[in-house]
Amino acid sequence: MLAALLRRRPWPAAGVLLCGAGAALAALALPAALGVTVDRLLSGGAVPWQWIALCAALTLTEVALDAAVALLGGVNSARLTRWLRERALAGVLRTEPHRAAAFTPGDLTTRLTATTTAAADAPVAAASTVCAVLLPVGGLVGILLTDVWTALALLAGIPPLILLLRVFTRDTTAATADYQRAQATVATRLSEAVDGAATVRAAGTARYEHARVTAPLAELDVHGRRTWRVYGHAVGLSSVLLPVLTALVLAVGGLRLAAGALSVGELVAVSRYATLAVGVGAVTGALGSLARSRAAGARLGPVLTLPPFTHRGAAPPPGGPGTLELRGVAVVREGVHVLRDVRLTVPAGSSLAVVGRSGAGKSTLAAVAGRLLDPDAGDVRLDGVRLADVDPVVLRSEIGYAFGRPALFGPTVADAIAFGTRRPDPGEVRDAAHAAAADPFVRLLPHGYDTPLEDAPMSGGERQRLGLARAFAHPGRLLILDDATSGLDTATERRVQRALDRHSTRRTRLIVAHRVATAARADRVAWLEDGAVRAVGPHTRLWRDPEYRAVFHGESVPEQSGVPAVEDRTEAAR
Repeated sequence: MLAALLRRRPWPAAGVLLCGAGAALAALALPAALGVTVDRLLSGGAVPWQWIALCAALTLTEVALDAAVALLGGVNSARLTRWLRERALAGVLRTEPHRAAAFTPGDLTTRLTATTTAAADAPVAAASTVCAVLLPVGGLVGILLTDVWTALALLAGIPPLILLLRVFTRDTTAATADYQRAQATVATRLSEAVDGAATVRAAGTARYEHARVTAPLAELDVHGRRTWRVYGHAVGLSSVLLPVLTALVLAVGGLRLAAGALSVGELVAVSRYATLAVGVGAVTGALGSLARSRAAGARLGPVLTLPPFTHRGAAPPPGGPGTLELRGVAVVREGVHVLRDVRLTVPAGSSLAVVGRSGAGKSTLAAVAGRLLDPDAGDVRLDGVRLADVDPVVLRSEIGYAFGRPALFGPTVADAIAFGTRRPDPGEVRDAAHAAAADPFVRLLPHGYDTPLEDAPMSGGERQRLGLARAFAHPGRLLILDDATSGLDTATERRVQRALDRHSTRRTRLIVAHRVATAARADRVAWLEDGAVRAVGPHTRLWRDPEYRAVFHGESVPEQSGVPAVEDRTEAAR
């Protein structure tokens, strides 16, 4: 993660490192300048204004460079955060939906927000760590150059300091990772509760949901306290060790001063260098920040490495009729066949209804047919071209989708209908809304088609109509309706179906159907059972099978006298 961030924005990180190193060098030069200034003042000669000016200049330089580090670091982290979020979101949108579904909504939200912010701090944290280490190392070198004996006294305490920093870094990384996982659990449960708020109210389980959502807060508290305990232990141990080392250095320095081996100015310099050498506060802070960034990078990694859909840049032949073929398609999830050896051909311009009991694989088949999902075996072709070879941008312009629970994007209702690879003009938007029976309720909104989505409360059926309008506004050679009319009343569905027949005479249609009427209007029906195609044919012929009828009734219907004729049933359904 750190290497990728440095490759993305190398110069700001280099600027932070240079400014931080410059500030450290100024801080290291100051004790020597102070020592010379003190000796010159005590010598009784002229006031050493040039040395006093140098001390002031070094102090101002350190302050200015620290400010530059804060500015450069803040801007760099903000821009890297934006880049990481865009890259992670693009990866989620470009991969197969089932891969993205491995992350719960709450978990994905925390990874795209707080986790990216922490991960983006890695270059600044790494540069700050290097600069923070310069101070104790430089302090030790300064003492060594000033007086070897005082340096040896300081070296006696270095191994415990190194061990302290190592343990601090290890424990901070582990505590931060656990805290982020608990945070994701809270976010996931909260997202579930918000999505199901109506169900919670209807069931009267608000207290239970409150307890379920807040239960991980105890774990979050544990990991948060653990983080502070690690920090507290490091500070506590250093607060004992560092004064002892400083006192030891000063004691040796005092003896050397009494013996005439050190001047007063050199003792001042040694005392300042000792403070820098044993001042691990800046190092622990930088290491803690780096540990948090590493933990965040590890959590963000799986999102950034989601494999995208592959393709070879192919395209269906221009003006192709829209023949859809599924050849031996199989989909396996966790060892279970969701689809098995599905072989279907939907002739150009015709409609195929896909029916079956819940869990039969209907929506999976619809996803495979439009390459929202790649099969584990077999392939899907549109006008003879494998979907896996087609450029995704071209593919999305050729295949339209409408879903049972459509997500609406855009600032206004018109934008939600126009959302797609091509921007239809306002007339096309209104025509599509009229075809989807959405125009009447849209006109009743406060600003009609210009009404902001957040100011347009809609029922499930109204959202479905906008989803259908979006599909109608982006005509291609294939239209896939995944239970897209389930929320419509019978009269509205009939109007939509008539508009669909009228506007889609040259579009191939694959329709996931749960209603008899929807299946009856299709040219043919594919009957799925346990992921396999049990039968394909006209609805009138399949209706003779009582098990096919049970798909719609939800129970077995035995053959017996008195069952209305198939033609009568079909006509009634129409």
